[in-house]
Amino acid sequence: MRNSFFIAMRVPTATHQEHKVSVVHGKPRFYEPPEVKDARQSYMAHLSKYAPREPWQGPIRLEVKFLYRDESLLTEWAWKTTKPDTDNMIKLLKDCMTRTGFWKDDCQVVSEQVEKFYSRDHEGVYIVVRTLA
Repeated sequence: MRNSFFIAMRVPTATHQEHKVSVVHGKPRFYEPPEVKDARQSYMAHLSKYAPREPWQGPIRLEVKFLYRDESLLTEWAWKTTKPDTDNMIKLLKDCMTRTGFWKDDCQVVSEQVEKFYSRDHEGVYIVVRTLA
């Protein structure tokens, strides 16, 4: 099976690793800052439109391209070599894809390709999901 789609959106710069810690009554409490909550809600709203009826089974390949708009580019696109890191960007997206039912557990994703670009004409996230079995 294969599913590919483009989500036209402002790519979140908040990442999954940005959890905060506070101490309440002498005990640590972990929480998500508002930027991460907003990014999660945005992903969930967009991804729910493309989620399969039933979670996919078996090994899965995930390809993701994050496109950040930059109208000043002289070419159609350019690599984005600044933060956030792709490994941190993909964690939040995969977590949201798990919650919206693309698969039962993100450990099923056995192959992934993640890229980030500046694009003169587009902004959003291009996703290709396919089963490998």
